[in-house]
Amino acid sequence: MTRRNRLITLVVSVVALLALLLVFVTSRGGSDFSGPGSGEAVVIVVRGDSLSGIANTLVAAGVVASDTAFLDAAKSNDKAQTIGPGRYTLRQQMSGEGALELMLDPKSRADSRLVLPEGLRLSQSIDASSEATGIPKEAFDDALAEPESLGIPAWAGDMPEGLLFPASYDLAGDETASAVLKMLVERFNQESRDLDLESRSAAQQLDPYSVVIIASMIQAEGHPADYAKVARVIYNRLDADMPLQLDSTVAYGLGITQISLTADQLKSDTPYNTYVNRGLPPTPINSPGTAAIEAALAPAKGRWLYFVTVNPDTGETRFARNYQKFLRDKAVLQEYLRNQG
Repeated sequence: MTRRNRLITLVVSVVALLALLLVFVTSRGGSDFSGPGSGEAVVIVVRGDSLSGIANTLVAAGVVASDTAFLDAAKSNDKAQTIGPGRYTLRQQMSGEGALELMLDPKSRADSRLVLPEGLRLSQSIDASSEATGIPKEAFDDALAEPESLGIPAWAGDMPEGLLFPASYDLAGDETASAVLKMLVERFNQESRDLDLESRSAAQQLDPYSVVIIASMIQAEGHPADYAKVARVIYNRLDADMPLQLDSTVAYGLGITQISLTADQLKSDTPYNTYVNRGLPPTPINSPGTAAIEAALAPAKGRWLYFVTVNPDTGETRFARNYQKFLRDKAVLQEYLRNQG
């Protein structure tokens, strides 16, 4: 190689090194964009991301000029530690301080939220989860086929019905079907620990699964103000070896949600027909909330054997110790239904 060629090679190498150094300084140094930025950039913060990880994501998305610009702003704002997982709608070429302020503004959160009301059946919870996440129902079905990986307690026998706890869940947008189900089951497990479910069930000479089954029937049948009394009716009928005769269990067994059942439906041959079968149904019929589980663990005192909701609009429910009183209460409901046309 001639001296001239060596000189050219050296110059090219120096230029390349300077270019790499410029890139490094731009991304890792103190450079910062000025102004509020423009356009739109959706950034995903995943669970467990540190502020440094968030800064790197912002640089890669073109939101900030350098990770230092964002981290310097974060060091000056204690609220930076509250940035949680989710989707954030930001702008391109923002200052580090501006990006931080926008991430701390709830209005910038573009993430989805999964809301599961109390009393949803497993199938309904899956429908809601699929809609909130965009994950196909088939993926949830596949995850449910491996219940041992979801954290379901051993006493539930790998049965997920009743264990997808009703609550509001923030979603980062990067979850899998399995991760979503694990989150719901873990919330149930946490509520179970908070309620001391296992030891309190044992104190009633019941296993935890039976308590959850009872809680699901309370959830389906009762108004919150009456949960403890509905629980007492269930226990009294079990103690008397009487069939529970709950329409909600029959409807579950038939795969329907209507509350008014025909005589033929009440004679249906399913394990969930508590008019035909004595004792508890084989599984919960929905996912009960904390109040219903608490009622199953601490029923009211009383000798009621019957109850009927006489006004579905207000939830007014009447309780009776004998069948004659129950028939009079039931007549009130029938009058209400006639008036509804």
